[in-house]
Amino acid sequence: MMTKVERKQNNSGMCLVCGLKNETGLKAFFYETASKELVALFTPRDQHQSYPGRLHGGLATAILDETIGRAICIGKEDNVWGVTVELTVRFRKAVPLDQELRVVGRVTKDGGCIFEGSGELLLPDGQVAVSASGRYMKLPLEKIVEGDTRHLGWALVVGEADPSSLELPEPV
Repeated sequence: MMTKVERKQNNSGMCLVCGLKNETGLKAFFYETASKELVALFTPRDQHQSYPGRLHGGLATAILDETIGRAICIGKEDNVWGVTVELTVRFRKAVPLDQELRVVGRVTKDGGCIFEGSGELLLPDGQVAVSASGRYMKLPLEKIVEGDTRHLGWALVVGEADPSSLELPEPV
C-alpha cells in the first residue's frame, strides 16, 4: 500500500538513532505519513552488527522505541515527545546489514499524559522482522533534557532523496 509523506521530522546531532554527527549512529530519517504512521528509514552498517551480517537486537529495539515514541508528534507543532515507560519487543527474523530498512510506528491509545504505541521493523520484502509495543509518557523536550535544547543540534535536513510517498505492507 502506498502512503503519502506529509512531513519529515527533525534529526539531532549526536543521538544514537537519528544523530547525523554520530559516527556510529543509525542516522535514521523519520517521515509522517497520511496514514498517521511514522516511518523511519535507515541502513544498518557493519558497526551495528551482533552476529556477522546481522543487526544487533539492542539496536533494533532502539530504533523501534524511538519510532514509536516519536509517533506522538505526528501532525503536531508542539514540542511534546514520548519517554519510554515500558517496552515489549518480539524478534521474529534476522535483520540484515547494508540494506535500507523501514520501521513503522503508530500511537494506538492516547490518554492524558501516557500514550501507547506499536511498531514493526520491516525487511526489504515487507516481512516483519521485529515488532514492539509500549507505553510512553508525554513530556516537552525542555523537561527531557532539563533546560536548553540548542546543544542537541535539532535540524530539519531536507534532501533530494526524501520520498514523497512510501510503500508499506497492508494492515492485518
